[in-house]
This record gives sequence, structure tokens and C-alpha cells, in this order.
Amino acid sequence: MTSQDIYTSDSAKLRFYHFANLVNLAASDGVITDVEEKLLHRFKHKLDINNSDYKKIIADPTQFPVKSIGSKNQRLEYLHDLFKMIFIDGVMDDVEALLIKRYAIGLGFSEAQATEILKKSIKLFSGEFSFEAYQNYIEHDF
Repeated sequence: MTSQDIYTSDSAKLRFYHFANLVNLAASDGVITDVEEKLLHRFKHKLDINNSDYKKIIADPTQFPVKSIGSKNQRLEYLHDLFKMIFIDGVMDDVEALLIKRYAIGLGFSEAQATEILKKSIKLFSGEFSFEAYQNYIEHDF
């Protein structure tokens, strides 16, 4: 197995779990609405989730519970990776932003922190930044 194979495999797993976490958040109130389903379908494409995995996760998102992340650095890195994936096409709409905010809260950030992270991340991802620059920028006010 080459290092590219390992990177691709790790990247696919990360995208899979990000998507599963988003589905869990959408289903957290007991139902996935039509708007949420359309958004999840867009995330499916943005995160390059295949149809088989999409159907498996949507059918029973509880099989893939949101994993608690204790480290603030790990939570920021998850969000950083997710923002990179979302902004791959340069577009993030209001519905996506709302779900990402819920995702940040689900990872353990307060609502105020999630709002600030979202606001700063949107500014950052209009260009390209390293994780270290992202982390330093986000943590500046915390």
C-alpha cells in the first residue's frame, strides 16, 4: 500500500464520518425534513459519499453515532477539514451554514463559540489557510 493509498483511505473515512455526523445532527429531532434531506444530498456530493454509503447512513444514522471529541484542537481540526470540503466549490449557503453551526455545537462548542467559528471560518475559507492559521485565528477571542 502506497502512502497515497493510505491518505486516500484516511480521507475517505474522514469524509464518511463527517457525513454520518451531519446526518445524525439532521435526525437529532427525530425526523429528517425535506430541506435537510436536500442539504444532505448536496453534502453527499461535496464529500464524495457513494450511493451505497449514503443509503446505509440515511437508513439508520444511529449506527454511526457522533463521536465525542475531548480535545479542542481535534474539534477545530474536524471543523477545518469539513470547511475545506464544503468550500471545495467555493460555495456555502445559509442552510449549509446552519447545519455546520449545529455540527460545531454537537462537537462541544457553545452556541456563541459556534457562531463566531462559523463567521470567522467563512472569512478564512474565501482563501486558503493552513490548519495552524485557522486554529490561531479561531482561538484569538477564546
